[in-house]
Amino acid sequence: MSDYPALERQLADTLHLLRRPVAVAFRDSAPPDVPPLSGTQPSGCSFWRLAADGRVFHTVPSDHHNCPVGSYTHNIPLPAGREGELTQVLGLMGDIGYIRLEEVPGVPRLPATPGVAIYTPLGLAPVAPDVVIVAGAPAGLMLLHEAATRAERPVLPLLGRPTCMAIPAAVSGGGVASSLGCIGNRVYTGIADDQFYTVVSGADLERIAGELATIASANATLADYHRERRATLSMA
Repeated sequence: MSDYPALERQLADTLHLLRRPVAVAFRDSAPPDVPPLSGTQPSGCSFWRLAADGRVFHTVPSDHHNCPVGSYTHNIPLPAGREGELTQVLGLMGDIGYIRLEEVPGVPRLPATPGVAIYTPLGLAPVAPDVVIVAGAPAGLMLLHEAATRAERPVLPLLGRPTCMAIPAAVSGGGVASSLGCIGNRVYTGIADDQFYTVVSGADLERIAGELATIASANATLADYHRERRATLSMA
């Protein structure tokens, strides 16, 4: 298995991360040393916050039922008696002008309902992740995008709301999928206003991380070049 602690350190140091990268793996069942989620959460992205804070746990589909939109992107059917909650929240979003309902069919979804979802800090990943969620500032995530391009992995178009659709987008498309975030995610996770997300396909993580040192060094050299150029060519 990959050296996930080293990969987490590399991402944190190179991208100047304030939150730990979160590994998410979808499996039929959880390893015996990964406990189930304790308690309940109001949203699927709340699980990202818990894992970024250092918790290791797995969820089952019913743990996602409080989040109709997240259940939709994760292909988790709502139980009898709660099916209308997705319609209700989408109706609210449509009524206030947040979305147009014709956008919904274009939202990426996982191809199948996962038996469990395993959430951990990347450095504690017990199995190979399907995706790694990186929250950071634009200057850092820029390097991640450039490393993906240099690694010849897909860089998907920038996504908006809902933030959680970046997970199935990265699972199906590979490479990296970034989202500016959505207001629900920002409320539930407390991510700073000056940060957004890049979700890295687990299958491409090492290949992309392998190009980070080159990209970071190149950017440092170019920063000096452009500063010198600005000083030389700027006129009062």
